[in-house]
Amino acid sequence: MTDKPDEAHDDESGPMDKVADIGRDIGSYIRQQRSSAKISLRQLSKLAGVSNPYLSQIERGVRKPSAEILQQIAKGLRISAEALYVQAGILDDLPAGGPVLDAIRADTELSERQKTVLLDIYESFRRQNRDETTPGTEPEQSHAEE
Repeated sequence: MTDKPDEAHDDESGPMDKVADIGRDIGSYIRQQRSSAKISLRQLSKLAGVSNPYLSQIERGVRKPSAEILQQIAKGLRISAEALYVQAGILDDLPAGGPVLDAIRADTELSERQKTVLLDIYESFRRQNRDETTPGTEPEQSHAEE
């Protein structure tokens, strides 16, 4: 037996522990996004249509917001709701793309529509390049055969 009985169960955190961790993670992510956008808690609560105390509780990890509240917060922050859903554990990770996708999603000067269009274009280029370099396939010819 160990002197510290809790150590034996560290790997076996229950579902409530995971929910609490997700709540803290999403709260700190929202706080980080709000800070980088230079928006006060009061301003974001007004933009998102969420009470100031409730938003504060979300940021501190005391409350875990619903998908609908996350969508309102994302709109207030002018970021992708999907990014918040991933942070909250509602969606699986977004497709890989590294810093380019992160930069597009985090850009506060782009509208959600502009972000969506840029992300779609970027992904179409990545798909095209991936298809052209897949072994066993011929790259498409851009010039007419002479």
